[in-house]
Amino acid sequence: MTRGRPFRRVLVANRGEIAVRVVRGVRAAGLESVAVFSEADRGARHAALADDAVEIGPAPARESYLSIPRLLAAAVTAGCDAVHPGYGFLSENAGFARAVEAAGLVWIGPPPEAMEAMGRKIESRERMRKAGVPVVPGALAASGTFEENLPAVLALGLPVVVKASAGGGGKGMRVVREAASLSEAIASCRREAAAAFGDATVYVEKYLEKPRHVEVQVFGDWFGTVVAIGERECSLQRRHQKVVEECPSPAVTPDLRGRLARAAVDAAKAVGYVNAGTVEFLLAPDGAFFFLEMNTRLQVEHPVTEEAFGVDLVHLQLAVAAGEKLPPLPSAPSRHAIEARVYAEDPEAEFLPQTGRVLLYREPGGPGVRVESGLAEGREVGVHYDPLLAKIVASGGTREEARRRLVAALGETVILGVSTNVSWLRRLLETPEVRTAAIHTSLLETLAVPPRPGPPAEAFEAAASLLSGAPARAAGPAFPDPFDGRFRAGSGA
Repeated sequence: MTRGRPFRRVLVANRGEIAVRVVRGVRAAGLESVAVFSEADRGARHAALADDAVEIGPAPARESYLSIPRLLAAAVTAGCDAVHPGYGFLSENAGFARAVEAAGLVWIGPPPEAMEAMGRKIESRERMRKAGVPVVPGALAASGTFEENLPAVLALGLPVVVKASAGGGGKGMRVVREAASLSEAIASCRREAAAAFGDATVYVEKYLEKPRHVEVQVFGDWFGTVVAIGERECSLQRRHQKVVEECPSPAVTPDLRGRLARAAVDAAKAVGYVNAGTVEFLLAPDGAFFFLEMNTRLQVEHPVTEEAFGVDLVHLQLAVAAGEKLPPLPSAPSRHAIEARVYAEDPEAEFLPQTGRVLLYREPGGPGVRVESGLAEGREVGVHYDPLLAKIVASGGTREEARRRLVAALGETVILGVSTNVSWLRRLLETPEVRTAAIHTSLLETLAVPPRPGPPAEAFEAAASLLSGAPARAAGPAFPDPFDGRFRAGSGA
């Protein structure tokens, strides 16, 4: 792989809020940006903000954002000399990274060899074990019959979790608490893994009860330097998908932070890691931690690290890809930051993804508030892409100050035309468990989030004004969150 070289024009091979974030980062670095967009994203915010934009195909991602030939053609057509993949789509695809380099472009990410080494969980577990990084006790169920694997699996002690080797995001994963359920769990995970990832390989590991999910931000350059930039608490998850993240973790002491950092750096060095990456750990109630996986890209939740540590991770990505050395970076946070993910989904209907046209969009502001979003009024939220609409981030001198600011910011967030989880997030952040940071990865399975309140009278006035075309009354303190993020034209709700 090319060991970094200067570039001037960057293709942002993504969409939505992360594409907006990267475009802004490229501009701040004094470089030019080129966005790509599908037919469904014509006129999208990320395309409008970039210096140039290229249409790459129909709405389905496999024909546009997942099409390596079309992305490379766009880069060549627009005169780009570098590619930033964002996250999701092809960001962890080593084949894409190699294709970018073969086309003579700079890949703004880790070496493809490192991506491959961490991309398969069975191999990466063994590599981490050899590097001295703690791993969850596990047994392979990758080959042979169920009967051949059963003794090794049962030796772990129940409960166990079956996982897809090539997967993530909760796909191909089952928790097993009874030996009688193990055979079907392995079979179903193999079927799901084959369908989702084209690879039916699974493995089994000991299931930890009520752990925290803590991840460490790492960064490497081409001169052999690898550093850790603190940890993030990502335990608030629903169906293995993160909902709220914060930095630093309220459960991590300075001593534990140092030990996590050393393990994360060892993990990254074991695969020759360069650029931004995240090493994820499970933190047991007794303080023991175990390697979970490594994400070889920028994370969705990277803003909380930026706010807590006063760094710009996208700027560092660009600098390292250009062949620069990492500058001195802080080893401890100076603030606390919390992020909430705003999704187009209906919490009152089992969090089903929602679609619709955005009739009104207002972002919050104020001290310590940051918004990452690709949303704009008039845009259609469809079925082709991830339902993540925005990330609302708040920071403060203490965790409680950051939490209060985030609750207030969510209250000022206005999205009309498509149902969202904004009101649910506000109520979640006010629960005693979240207030006191008594959280773990399975908390949301049982947590009783208070019911949604009815919309205020001002919300009905705003809706009437919006639908009639008349100007709405200026929003005041009593109109912070119309319809609690649930109004859709014609829905009557």
